[in-house]
Amino acid sequence: MRLVGKWSSCDASLKLSAHPVSSAVSWSGRSVACEMPRSAHRQHASHDGSGSDQDKNHVHAWLFRQSLVGSGGVKIKAMSSSDQSPASTPASGTAEPPPPPGRPTAVSSQVLDMGAQMVQALKPVRNMKQHACSFALYSHDLRRQLEVHHFVSRLNQDVLQCAVYDSDEPSARLIGVEYIVSDAIFEGLPAEEQRLWHSHAYEVKAGLATDVGVPEQLQRLEMAGLAKTYGKMWLTWQVDRGDALPLGAPALMVSPQAAEPGRARDELVRARDEKYGVDSSAGGLKAARVEMEEPEWINPNADYWRLHGKGFAVDVVPAEMRRHAPFP
Repeated sequence: MRLVGKWSSCDASLKLSAHPVSSAVSWSGRSVACEMPRSAHRQHASHDGSGSDQDKNHVHAWLFRQSLVGSGGVKIKAMSSSDQSPASTPASGTAEPPPPPGRPTAVSSQVLDMGAQMVQALKPVRNMKQHACSFALYSHDLRRQLEVHHFVSRLNQDVLQCAVYDSDEPSARLIGVEYIVSDAIFEGLPAEEQRLWHSHAYEVKAGLATDVGVPEQLQRLEMAGLAKTYGKMWLTWQVDRGDALPLGAPALMVSPQAAEPGRARDELVRARDEKYGVDSSAGGLKAARVEMEEPEWINPNADYWRLHGKGFAVDVVPAEMRRHAPFP
């Protein structure tokens, strides 16, 4: 089966419908279906450019391509979030992504930055009160995994927003964003929207998520609350692919889970633990959190790949611009 999804910035809706599809890759002018890659080899998907005017009549339409688990994989196109098979993802701290192109920062710019910092409130930035570290997996290719650093601001007790970086160094790259909501808010979302979210219960209980440098006794209450939340994370800069700039479409990310192939890789976890003095082993955070209360249930629409063996990816396609606003 192929799930066809379309996101339009005009009508602000995500529409999913199911269609039978063979194992071959096809291009209909609206969506591309591909197998979730299990090998390092990919092939280009062909297309014939077909598609009706109605299909194209969306401003900057995002196409959600549903990936099917299989023995092979495909390379869709340059603007796809699943484009190209990356080299083996290095463990955190073992390799540096290439620096972005550009000139060294001028002295005049440094002076302006210092002056602006003195007179500007920077309220949204200063509302970031926590630094949490964990791991994220690409929805369309669970073998690709990243250590991620969330700088968290709290909109209220039920909604958090996080700027996601690839490290906590001064030169860290802003690689994405995650929104986190309580289970009560998540249950009120439409089913098709819930498919884009992931749960945090296993990530917390397994000791993968931690507030860096904060003693477990102090962060325990926060982590217990986080275990009952759901997150929606978009990665805009694929540093593991070696991108020197944010290229292509954003990638939907998911959280580590206890089931294969969604387990966090041992070398990634070990490198993070050694760097920050964290013990996420069975005798460390796992043991400390074993009695932590778990959610009564985890909505099956979250962590969509676990039940359906499918992950979401995003393509960007040309679209006709609307000449009239869709809203009054």
